[in-house]
Amino acid sequence: MASDSIYHDGMRHLQDARETRPIADRLEQVTVRSAFTDEDRAFIERSAMFFIATADAEGRPDCSYKGGLPGFVRVLDERTLAIPDYDGNGMYRTWGNMLVNPRVGLLFLDFENPKRIRVNGTAQLREDDPLRAEFPGAVFIVRVAAELIFPNCPRYLHKMKLLEHSAYAPRPEYKPPVPAWKTFEVFRDALPARDREEDK
Repeated sequence: MASDSIYHDGMRHLQDARETRPIADRLEQVTVRSAFTDEDRAFIERSAMFFIATADAEGRPDCSYKGGLPGFVRVLDERTLAIPDYDGNGMYRTWGNMLVNPRVGLLFLDFENPKRIRVNGTAQLREDDPLRAEFPGAVFIVRVAAELIFPNCPRYLHKMKLLEHSAYAPRPEYKPPVPAWKTFEVFRDALPARDREEDK
């Protein structure tokens, strides 16, 4: 990939085959940026979910959904996002990949007013991040240094309405319920002690 382009040879091959190189170049010129705008910040901070793509050290991909209450992802400055890690299934596929390959791709979506923004960059995990105290329920904080920020055409987003936020989403002065799967006999003896205690 040329240092002055976001496109590599594979992308260029398909662009040339479909005669889309000029529009791809125009989109790069007009929409791609390396700093968050005020509009980007507002969109990201009202999002209650996003998808994140990671890959391990050998390049094997993984994609995950991350959710919380609106505002759970913060834009700290023009190039940095902060994301809390909440209790999950303990597999740590996403953040484990990030420890061996820090490159990540995030996709924020609004299904009610179709819009989407992609953020590509590098991520770093810290248990001692000073922001952790500001995120109830956070195990650690992941900071993403954005390199490419760009909207995508939302034409194929299906319009959907949010009915309610998850009862499991952490929030101040609130203890989420224990997820049902943690009470299943097949898992209980393998849970961390903190989760076995919560079941009693």
